[in-house]
Amino acid sequence: MSTKTASKKNGAVKFNTISQIFIGGKWKTAATAKTIEVRNPATLDLLGSVPNCTKEDVDAAVGAAKKAQRDWWKTPGVEKAAMLHEVARRIRAMEHELFTTLSLESGKPLWEAKDCIEWVAACFDYYAEVGRASHGNSIPPVAHHQVNFTIKEPYGVVAAIAPFNFPLLLMSWKVAPALAAGNTVVAKPPSPNPLSNLLLAKAYEALPPGVVNVITGSGSSAGELLINHPGVDLIAFTGSTEVGRHIASVAGQQLKKINLELGGIDPFIVCEDADLDIAVPGVAWARLLNAGQVCTSSKRIYVVRKIAEEFMRRVVQYVRTLKVGDPSDYTTDVGPMINESALNTVEDQVSRLLEKEKARILTGGRRIAPHGLKGWFLEPTVLGNVRHGGIATTEEIFGPVLALIAVKDVNEAIKLANDSEFGLGASIYTKNLEYAMRAMENIKAGTFWINDPLTDNDAGPFGGMRHSGVGRELGEEGLDAFREPKHVHLDYVMEKKNFWYPYSQRGDLKPKK
Repeated sequence: MSTKTASKKNGAVKFNTISQIFIGGKWKTAATAKTIEVRNPATLDLLGSVPNCTKEDVDAAVGAAKKAQRDWWKTPGVEKAAMLHEVARRIRAMEHELFTTLSLESGKPLWEAKDCIEWVAACFDYYAEVGRASHGNSIPPVAHHQVNFTIKEPYGVVAAIAPFNFPLLLMSWKVAPALAAGNTVVAKPPSPNPLSNLLLAKAYEALPPGVVNVITGSGSSAGELLINHPGVDLIAFTGSTEVGRHIASVAGQQLKKINLELGGIDPFIVCEDADLDIAVPGVAWARLLNAGQVCTSSKRIYVVRKIAEEFMRRVVQYVRTLKVGDPSDYTTDVGPMINESALNTVEDQVSRLLEKEKARILTGGRRIAPHGLKGWFLEPTVLGNVRHGGIATTEEIFGPVLALIAVKDVNEAIKLANDSEFGLGASIYTKNLEYAMRAMENIKAGTFWINDPLTDNDAGPFGGMRHSGVGRELGEEGLDAFREPKHVHLDYVMEKKNFWYPYSQRGDLKPKK
């Protein structure tokens, strides 16, 4: 690997170019000379470049994974667990290097990037233990001298493809359970910010060669080659619904297994009994975390009309206190968006909301250059006069935009919250248990947060309903996503059985004369 750390000289952060990929336990020069530039979204400084891998690179990575899988599958669970714990230990040992790189290439504020690294390490620790203790089940036999049980086997080679918004965390949600289940992995980080995943590969050196391989490149080249590769048995992907549909189509042709976490336009209900001192910052957090680039961020805020005016006033006031700026400053609350294309898309959506649907900007809405930074910054934006069924509730606005919708009561809020083709997550603020349970039971969503939005738990399954995905990550469900059951029937008394009788011996079954 041709770079190990970022250096700071005369106030500018610089990276050496990364020109190698991780295959078969070794750092190798890619077969291609084509590269993809990686830039800091806050400053637009060039951080480095990575190979845009071609067929030769993908073939080598899948081949290494396939070769390693035969032995990795049979490695005892206790040994797998020890190695996954060692991966977690190495991640923590290089925490500063990882979160600094993640912040630089992603635009995440340092505090958020630092927190992310602990979640990554914790995921490997969790699956080290869950994988060691879970192999199958004993089931009731149908005769007294028989034994029946299931064992759960890996699929084989997993293609793990992570998105730009949480490149390390969402990669760990795939790699850790896939390994614990006995699979091997070819990981493809997102092309806008792959550097932190290449650094993470240093922790994979604790594993046998080929168990995890890391290639880089665009979705249209390396990604397409990977999902189409005949040596890949399962595709684990997080990203847009559009790309997810394409992957499902490709997988369907080859009957590959898939695990897809896709888009969401998550609702947040604020009931009339909510404590606004808690609800206002909670809603802002649930929408503006990572500059609004979160699949489970609350993109539709339904506020009961009785408190709507006061809530809007206070949320505008609160959002104006948030510091937008340099992610490397620990006091920054909101950083830049990932690139110009992402910013242009959000600006276009806001513009259409204003022009076609007569929504109103209550605060924000402008491109800014905090402290003279040249990056892709959008002021946190609060929109009022938003109507259900319009752009804000049918298109995923992947940026720092709060869309506030006043509703008559909690019943209308639940009805509108459930009126969507997506079903990733949903949240509610209320002290009324009946309201909370009614919403939970009626809203189709893979995760439902009550009074504590966007909190993840390694032991709790994560994923979407409807168009928000197929399958689950995290929890035992996340482990089962990477393995398939085999039923074993054992009869320990080998005795002669009359499986069928010749017609002449059928006795009472013969037709009567």
